[in-house]
Amino acid sequence: MAQKSLKLSKQAAFSPKLVRDLREGAIAFLLFLAAFSSVVTTFAILYILVSESLGFFQQVSLVEFLTSTEWTPLFSEPRYGILPLVSGTLVIAGVSMMVAIPMGTIIAIYLSEFADSRVREVMKPALELLAGVPTVIYGYFAFLFVTPMLQIVLPDLPGFNMLSAGLVVGIMIVPFISSIGEDAMRAVPVYLKEGAYAMGATRFQTATSVVFPAALSGISASYILAISRAVGLTMVPAIASGLQPSYTWNPMEPGATIASYIVQVSLGDLPHASLEYQTIFVAGLTLVLMTLIFNIIGHFLSKRYREIY
Repeated sequence: MAQKSLKLSKQAAFSPKLVRDLREGAIAFLLFLAAFSSVVTTFAILYILVSESLGFFQQVSLVEFLTSTEWTPLFSEPRYGILPLVSGTLVIAGVSMMVAIPMGTIIAIYLSEFADSRVREVMKPALELLAGVPTVIYGYFAFLFVTPMLQIVLPDLPGFNMLSAGLVVGIMIVPFISSIGEDAMRAVPVYLKEGAYAMGATRFQTATSVVFPAALSGISASYILAISRAVGLTMVPAIASGLQPSYTWNPMEPGATIASYIVQVSLGDLPHASLEYQTIFVAGLTLVLMTLIFNIIGHFLSKRYREIY
């Protein structure tokens, strides 16, 4: 009887339900660790940026940082106005979005509503390969090909300019919009399309008046993701637009972005805890806040259109 009861207790201890529960609990714990690690990493980055930036603002006033139009922290007479870097970042991002939004949206509509399945299977991976090309290659492409082509039309265009950098960045981020937008439009329920066809709408009318508005939540999210990508790019602006910060909103002039400045300065030549060294973290914190603002705007836009449609 004792051996029989021991055997039954072992069977109960290792029952299939218990094993399944333990396995699912372990998987859930691993998934929680993965999600928690991303949150911890984000807060750790913010902690480093904020803690290093506090020392900077103890010596430089916030008013000068936000209002001055000169950024020369490495000169003999340093100036610490972030506006030249912000203007260069926004100009290049704006030019890139003028290229990427129309092109990416048109490609997404074509792949979702017009392309044959065989064409889609070839074009979509080919477009996504653009996102895998190293950014330094795009930078030299902008400097050695796009800029000379633009100088044929605009003879006064300098060798370093934000226009060519913005155009190439726009080509880079087209896959983000086209791929995510196409996925969003293909997720639109079929009955909406069939209802439009039953009302006599053409394929183009259905795509632009029914499918596109219904997928606007996902499409707007792709726009915000693309903007965040354009704002944070480093090598293309560093190679094609120059590294001299200048407060200008003219894309045909040289300029520097926040990310390119960080690359330029963070080469290990500055003494740790110096004011010049802390400008790296202040610029990084500014870039994080800009990206955060874009993401918040995208969240509210996607939420609004999700409620409507």
